[in-house]
Amino acid sequence: MNSMSASVNEQTEDTLPENPQALAELTARVMYANDPASQALGMHIVSVAPGQASMSMPVRADMLNGHKTCHGGFIFALADSSFAFACNSRNAATVAAGCTIDYLAPAFEGDVLTANAAEYSLSGRTGVYDVQVTNQEGKRIAIFRGRSYRIKGQVVGD
Repeated sequence: MNSMSASVNEQTEDTLPENPQALAELTARVMYANDPASQALGMHIVSVAPGQASMSMPVRADMLNGHKTCHGGFIFALADSSFAFACNSRNAATVAAGCTIDYLAPAFEGDVLTANAAEYSLSGRTGVYDVQVTNQEGKRIAIFRGRSYRIKGQVVGD
């Protein structure tokens, strides 16, 4: 997404966009710039919208377990990062309150995994998000459900 690569400094806290899509994109840029874990794992934002986020990650040799498949912790990390970007997309600082994951199929070295997070419910300070992780062929690798809790503050502007 071209707009995701724009400079974080293009917008300041004094000029937060009113358009929900523009705000989601700005929030994602700021979060990603401050997220060395997602960066180190090779994750990239594919898209973001209010209540939604999609991220991809290539499976590298150093991510394999003793069965020569992607370690579940890396799949979980991708799903969790996508969940984080989705639940923070409205610029309200939000953290995980809990989550579960079900592994459906193995991922292998060279696969490119994509985690698509979508808001299922948002009420008051809490939300529920579903994340589907697929490989480059569209095969479902895992499903993840995260519960979020909004804390004080904003991602951009505090």
